[in-house]
Amino acid sequence: MDPLSALRDFTIRGELDSIVRVGDELRFAGAYSFPATVETAYRSKQGNFYTLDSLIFFIKNHHLKHTDYLQSARRHGIPAVTLPDRRSLLDYLQGRTASSDSIQFLAPAAAANINLNINSNAVEEYLPDDSQLRSRSPALDNDGNASHLIDINNAPGVRVPEEVNYITLIEANERPLRDRESLLLCKNRDFLKISTAAIEREEKRQRMEAQQRKDGLVAKSKLMAPDERGFGGYGDELGLNAGSKGKVMKGGKIGEGVPIILVPSAAQTLITMYNVKEFLEDGKYIPSEVQMKNMKGPKAECITVRRLSNSKDKDKPGAAYEVRDKPSTLKKEDWDRVVAAFVLGKEWQFKDWPFKDHVEIFNKIIGFFLRFEDDSLESAKTVKQWNVKIISISKNKRHQDKAAVLELWEKLEEFARSRSYS
Repeated sequence: MDPLSALRDFTIRGELDSIVRVGDELRFAGAYSFPATVETAYRSKQGNFYTLDSLIFFIKNHHLKHTDYLQSARRHGIPAVTLPDRRSLLDYLQGRTASSDSIQFLAPAAAANINLNINSNAVEEYLPDDSQLRSRSPALDNDGNASHLIDINNAPGVRVPEEVNYITLIEANERPLRDRESLLLCKNRDFLKISTAAIEREEKRQRMEAQQRKDGLVAKSKLMAPDERGFGGYGDELGLNAGSKGKVMKGGKIGEGVPIILVPSAAQTLITMYNVKEFLEDGKYIPSEVQMKNMKGPKAECITVRRLSNSKDKDKPGAAYEVRDKPSTLKKEDWDRVVAAFVLGKEWQFKDWPFKDHVEIFNKIIGFFLRFEDDSLESAKTVKQWNVKIISISKNKRHQDKAAVLELWEKLEEFARSRSYS
């Protein structure tokens, strides 16, 4: 009798306590003896055959929770039965099912080591139950050879079994548990919120694009001469007089649309997408980490800011600018609109920018380096070698921020005028 059948028989009869381990052997009440680590005919869903000591340890501890059973098996150094195999294996060993698809009676290599010397009258030889498998075993003569046997590969009328493709057998027994449609069928789950949120994000994006187009028209109007706009107003805001013919938009000097200001995406800089709007529009510096805590939702990819007005022009609307922190997303025509950039003082910030070096960059774009006035000069050592304007603010005196921001806007507009007429 094979080890699996013997274990099933003793389990059904309730004689598991009569199975004892002596050294490296497992003895079944003096009737059978098998090596403890012999492989049985029960194949796990992972592909390996369970050993006899593994099945005996499982059937004696199947009442434990699976996690407790795994810990106990690990402590005893015995391979554990996997969770997918528990139910079918337990039903077979306890006799609730007559057979199982996981049983494959293949002669294990360890069969030669079986000890049959306990009781010659009671011990049965360990052979698989499959009679066809036994019939394939070579019968040796008295001299211990099989030379008298017929070569079945060449014998007429004998069909040689084809090689078994185990991968095909495994795939044939597989059944899909989920597909991409049934996966969405969950109890107490409603995906309507996801769809609604997606629609709201799309509507918000469309509103932002419409507002940006509107701001672009306003900015373009402010850059044109009054006679080209068709109305009086702020024609010389950027230094344009009434006689200007509005040629500032030609020759690739300043691209059409809303001018762009770039800020670093790194967290170690004073100015980021989180606090740039309050700084440039309201003239008030708020640390980025404070703004991040108060922000609801993800960081915006593009922010529209307007020039901070001085005391003389409180009622005068400021020019609109776009603020971005991802230069890699800009197209060629977008780079024509870039007029200013806040710098970190690191060369790697300009990686993948469409310029040869920082000399070309700051000939076409005005650079600003924002620092605390109490910081050491070492922090500005690199940018002093560039054509960059250094803007200093106080760490604590927030009432001084507005003066620094107005200075920034004046330098930006002066640069825009020189670039327009160059």
